Amino acid sequence: MIEYLKGEITGLSPAICVLECGGIGYFVNITLLDYDVLNSRGDEGKQTLYIHESIREDAHDLYGFCTKEARELFRLLIGVSGVGPNTARLILSSLTVEQLETTISTGNESMLKSVKGIGGKTAQRIIVDLKDKIKKTGTALNLSAPVSGAAFDDAVSALVMLGFSSQQSQKALKKIFSTEPTLSAEQAIKLALKML
Repeated sequence: MIEYLKGEITGLSPAICVLECGGIGYFVNITLLDYDVLNSRGDEGKQTLYIHESIREDAHDLYGFCTKEARELFRLLIGVSGVGPNTARLILSSLTVEQLETTISTGNESMLKSVKGIGGKTAQRIIVDLKDKIKKTGTALNLSAPVSGAAFDDAVSALVMLGFSSQQSQKALKKIFSTEPTLSAEQAIKLALKML
């Protein structure tokens, strides 16, 4: 899995960033808010985007974020039934990380419904599914495990390849890593398979 890409921006639009790394241009989907950040940096040299890969039979899409927090929120959002990558990107284009965390932790359904394409049922589902994963202060993600750790990411990937959903896999692995944070991916996968 790609953790991040660091390189020169060779193309930038409100939805897309082309990042050249080692002579290869990566086509990365970005949010409108991250476009503003990248655009304001201008020609400041190399830029870093934290990457989420979406691999399907017919596509291999990259989604890039200026902060790990935004990427983790994106991953939480796409774990909600009925919220795909484009919907999650639309939400993170309309609300900052802090605004979205506060919206979810306080159950502000109307704020979510103000995002184009988000109806009442989807807003309710996002709040119900993610409320416990966001700290009540609305200032940071309450992730009980080191979700950006290599072992965690590798274990999630392996479980997804075995046919488990990403949300299901992450939930089991968070429990495992919260009690034993030094496990290898292989050890964590074996424990997760007993739980799933």
